[in-house]
Amino acid sequence: MYAITCDTTIDGTVDGVWATWTDMASYPEWDPREESLRIDGPFEAGTTGFSKQVGGRPGADFRLTLVEPKERWKNELPLPGGRLVIDHWLSPTDDGRLHVIKRYEVHGPMSLPFRLFFARGIKEGAALTFAALEAEAARRAAR
Repeated sequence: MYAITCDTTIDGTVDGVWATWTDMASYPEWDPREESLRIDGPFEAGTTGFSKQVGGRPGADFRLTLVEPKERWKNELPLPGGRLVIDHWLSPTDDGRLHVIKRYEVHGPMSLPFRLFFARGIKEGAALTFAALEAEAARRAAR
């Protein structure tokens, strides 16, 4: 298994950021890393979907495996001989901001290629995604 954790602190309300972060169909409108994203039902454990990031790699089917409203959610994608689990956390900080965390765990033989070929780009792209999440939640709040 190989894991990386990306996190930051952003401005916003739990309700607003949660609503934005879980509105998966809207990601291509605000997340610079997402080309297309589809969810096939309600935002709850067991719901499936499809995600394709910008670039030449093919997209992948996923399944929501855990949803703890306004706190945490996980999705899982199959990989050859294993799986990728992406865990998302949202928690208020003492200074009125929000700590957002995204943890990637790769299980199985794809752990090494993931580490060598994808981890750096994910870490670098996370800052852009978190900033876009903050901006989109603020834009929605201003409406």
